[in-house]
Amino acid sequence: MPLFMDVHNLDGGVSVDDVAKAHEADLATQGSHGVEYKKYWVDEKAGKIFCLVEAPDAEAANTVHREAHGLVADQIFEVSEHS
Repeated sequence: MPLFMDVHNLDGGVSVDDVAKAHEADLATQGSHGVEYKKYWVDEKAGKIFCLVEAPDAEAANTVHREAHGLVADQIFEVSEHS
């Protein structure tokens, strides 16, 4: 399944606690769309959130965000994992 990294840009910063709640909502919603959110990273001061997700396509990943909490990604990149 394809792997995507999405980027959210929130003006005014963001709290780790709020992102954790949104991630939990993603996990509760993802199954019906064939999506699996893997990890996320937060830059609180810059208001940036990065999400790593396996999904059939970018739109399926964004649909989970839209349904779970309404915070859709500003950008989504298909990526491949390497060590």
